[in-house]
Amino acid sequence: MDYSKFLRYLSEHVDTSGTSGRYILRFANRFQYKECLRQLQGYKRQFPALRRVRISPLLQAFFCPLSQINGSVDTRFGFTLEEDSRIRVHSTSSGKEKRQPQPWGVKRIGAQDAWSVSTGNQIRIGVIDTGADYSHPDLRYSLGRGINLLNRGMLPYDDNGHGTHIAGTIAASGGSRGMMGVAPRSIVYPVKAFDHNGSAYVSDIILGIDWCIRNRMHIINMSFGMKNKSQSLQNIISKAHAAGIIVVASSGNDKKSRNIDYPARYPNTISVGATGKDGRIASFSNYGPYIDIYAPGEKITSCWLGGGYHEMNGTSMATSHVSGAVALLLAARPGMKLAEIKRKLRRAARPVAAHTARSKPTAGELNASRLFRTRSRGKTTS
Repeated sequence: MDYSKFLRYLSEHVDTSGTSGRYILRFANRFQYKECLRQLQGYKRQFPALRRVRISPLLQAFFCPLSQINGSVDTRFGFTLEEDSRIRVHSTSSGKEKRQPQPWGVKRIGAQDAWSVSTGNQIRIGVIDTGADYSHPDLRYSLGRGINLLNRGMLPYDDNGHGTHIAGTIAASGGSRGMMGVAPRSIVYPVKAFDHNGSAYVSDIILGIDWCIRNRMHIINMSFGMKNKSQSLQNIISKAHAAGIIVVASSGNDKKSRNIDYPARYPNTISVGATGKDGRIASFSNYGPYIDIYAPGEKITSCWLGGGYHEMNGTSMATSHVSGAVALLLAARPGMKLAEIKRKLRRAARPVAAHTARSKPTAGELNASRLFRTRSRGKTTS
């Protein structure tokens, strides 16, 4: 197919300011995608604006910043058109900063009791977030190189704090003088898709998942969400699932009983709600039948920018506890599938009380200490 007219149209409407709309153009046919990509590469010298078009080989998609687009182009050129929506992290700051070597959430789930069996050794976790503080002493041995999708020439340095907080709960290894995360010998690979405001586009998330698949992560932590369904995002998560990657996603902080955010609502994820110190579902957390597991998410202290610590609330924080627990499982039992992990998390969970009498919880609270009780005491530490 000749895509020259379409590519010229694309070049004329690319928004170089970055202030107008963004779109995802997803091809269903692999040969049409490759042909359009071939022609795109050839036209970049003639039409420099086309250099702003990004691609996802796994999704067979183009990501285009466009001032406007003809709604009929998808039917004429063999692709589906989808708006590239904004997506935000799932947390709020409590405004408190304090040092707490062993946060209450890590204790609550009994992570230390599991360390005699597994510490998450060498499990690779892609944390799609705001980046990480590579200079933090508790993360010195916990971070891989990762990728900065907003500036490919730089390491994924955190300019917000959220990603550093998530990384700390998962894998901090500060020892007796610092903080210990749930899986202190796992490796977090920061995937910076979110800006300093904790905001990203769906296309950034897709590129992050694409990177995690190609770099063979075992787990992807997604502490963010949006209200609208994205077929492109669902498709790339399905590809991660097919590659054997466990995707853990936060459900949202809207106090809803029968509705959670995407991507947690997609079936190929572990959806996470939050609990408080009282063992009840946190007042801000979404809850109900779409939740697979709850975990501590209220007043959670973890690593922060500048080598410090910070207290935050949100299903984001709960999700990082679950990602750490899954890392413990995978280090002890490599190759576990999503369905098996969900069953094991549910069976080991402790009962949780709702914050209202209106809805009886269908899932329990994460209990890492019970995940390995049936295993031999002579098992070597992973």
